[in-house]
Amino acid sequence: MPAHAPLPAVPDPDPEAVPAAALDPLARERAHLRASRTALRAMREEVQALDIKDVTANWVNAAVLQAQIDGRIAELADLSHTPLFFGRLDFLHTTQEGQRFYIGRRHVHDGSGDPMVVDWRAPVSQAFYRASRKDPLDVRLRRRFGYTGGELTAYEDEDLTVPTEGDAYASKLLQAEIERPRVGPMRDIVATIQPEQDEIVRSSLGGTVCVQGGPGTGKTAVGLHRVAYLLYAHRERLARTGTLVIGPNRSFLHYIEQVLPALGELDVKQATVNDLVARVEVRGVDEAAAAVVKGDARLARVLRTALRSHVTLPTEPVMVVRGSRRWRIPAYELEEIVQELLDRDIRYGAARDALPQRIAHAVLIRMEAAGEAPDDRVQDAVARNPAVKAAVKSIWPPVDPARLVLRLLSDVDFLAEHAEGVLTAEEQRTILWTKPARSVRSAKWSAADAVLIDEATDLVQRTPSLGHVVLDEAQDLSPMQYRAVGRRCTTGSATVLGDLAQGTTPWATGSWREALAHLGKSDAHVEELTAGFRVPREVIAYASRLLPHMSPGLAEVRSVRESPGSLDVRRVESPGSLDEAVVGACVEALAHEGSIALIAADGRVEALGAALSAVGLAFLAPGEETTVDSRLTLVPASLAKGLEYDYVVLDDPATIVASEPDERTGLRRLYVTLTRAVSGLTVLYEDELPTQLG
Repeated sequence: MPAHAPLPAVPDPDPEAVPAAALDPLARERAHLRASRTALRAMREEVQALDIKDVTANWVNAAVLQAQIDGRIAELADLSHTPLFFGRLDFLHTTQEGQRFYIGRRHVHDGSGDPMVVDWRAPVSQAFYRASRKDPLDVRLRRRFGYTGGELTAYEDEDLTVPTEGDAYASKLLQAEIERPRVGPMRDIVATIQPEQDEIVRSSLGGTVCVQGGPGTGKTAVGLHRVAYLLYAHRERLARTGTLVIGPNRSFLHYIEQVLPALGELDVKQATVNDLVARVEVRGVDEAAAAVVKGDARLARVLRTALRSHVTLPTEPVMVVRGSRRWRIPAYELEEIVQELLDRDIRYGAARDALPQRIAHAVLIRMEAAGEAPDDRVQDAVARNPAVKAAVKSIWPPVDPARLVLRLLSDVDFLAEHAEGVLTAEEQRTILWTKPARSVRSAKWSAADAVLIDEATDLVQRTPSLGHVVLDEAQDLSPMQYRAVGRRCTTGSATVLGDLAQGTTPWATGSWREALAHLGKSDAHVEELTAGFRVPREVIAYASRLLPHMSPGLAEVRSVRESPGSLDVRRVESPGSLDEAVVGACVEALAHEGSIALIAADGRVEALGAALSAVGLAFLAPGEETTVDSRLTLVPASLAKGLEYDYVVLDDPATIVASEPDERTGLRRLYVTLTRAVSGLTVLYEDELPTQLG
């Protein structure tokens, strides 16, 4: 049998009853899989048997240690449907002479501590992803394994010592894994990571990486696997500082939520930008023009100026009474102290906290000059003196961030005073509320308002920084939203993922360099993924017809997967029968294995849902996908970004374009919906297709 052909499943002999030499290769690999599962179970039982009663000093330490043990037990879970290893490396010579390593999702060792499975993130595993015939990295043979329902059914060998023209090698198992039907949440791609993806995954923690990638290039998976790698390489540091994945909406986060747990990482938090800035209840919606202005980075300058306007230079001295002595700090000296704090440009709250200590220090200097010997306790007491506290309240009053934003959006004169030279008069009118709210609680805050409040909060008190943040679908963020995310990683790093061609918000970024500057990561390294692995070549080529009209100059994705028949564009000839034709296409798609999506303009979803129900077709909404209830999801076009389905039925592209505020945004929305299919796309329309599709 050829070395590259997957072997058929064969009866699995008992390795104890048959000498190892007599076992065929597939049977030996199955025996190693069983032995590895036994070893993993032993590792888990060893942790479960730990008795911590005599090793903790108090209940707090006991609780912390027990939580760590519980986490370790969860990490060692043996998921029967998940292959324990997916590859093998046989090395030639040098440091790994004659050694063989099985590459898997987690480390497994036997009773002697020898590795039976090596974690895919370990340095030795890097060769599995990057070795080639041109640069074998000391690897003699790379073996890939095929599984069905968790059972090892095939293997495929690549001999890296045999030169071939052009270093060409097509792995059938690799292609089968990429094309394997999916139902439910996103899977990890740990068995199919490509060399260019692996370089990004293993990039250092210290640097921020921005990944520009078109549909199907795996940018989301790369970002998630980079988190898993960083947690492996820098676990202690990131355990202290924290890691966060930010997605565009809850449906998207639900779609990706199983990837990191499948890789053994259970403690990574997930959130949307709206979750990060949720300091007030969002009940209002901005017009597009108002949202664009509120999302402009210039609003940060307006907020800063408005906040600092609350500081009043002192005109009266401070008289501190201690016992029989009085200590007077004149107004000019107080003004010098206040001006110094303003010039240092530290946060409003930090400066306010420092002011009483500065005044107290001035008093202590006078005490020492009078022959007294005050210490730090005296200074703290003076800082709490009623006269000092009254002076601080008058000079540097406390400011509530939400009230500050409320006043800016409600008070014409206050906004004009602090936006002068920053916002035009028209822009000021655009963001002013037509019906000013009386209080923070009664205000109908919008999502953009919440971001402004978050900015103001950070101006008052520093936002805690995390060790690493992953920001997905980043092209849709406003400059102020970038600043909100950047505040969460000021002392850490970030992985920024997106596609400029898929920017569908009125404030979508047109340049990664500009976006990274707003994020506070101007020195980030920008990588571009142009090789597509998920979307068939025929489908991505069809969608790419839109690129010159919406994102000229952006590189077209070149899919490595050719799939004849994957694209079907149909015109519905009978007037008024589009709904019926769409339902029929869904029925056809359900004959295939895997997940099915019906994607339509938001305004068409209700009617199509009724049409599906009328014929008894059960369907789900994005984020509700399971492996039991239904394989069909009805997806509004506005929620399609970042999601993948085996087969997609796309309803009336022209309606999707027309549903957006302008043609360019509409074409980008259409581009997103056209590129959600992994195996097949059916496009149905009644009147005309957008002319940009040809």
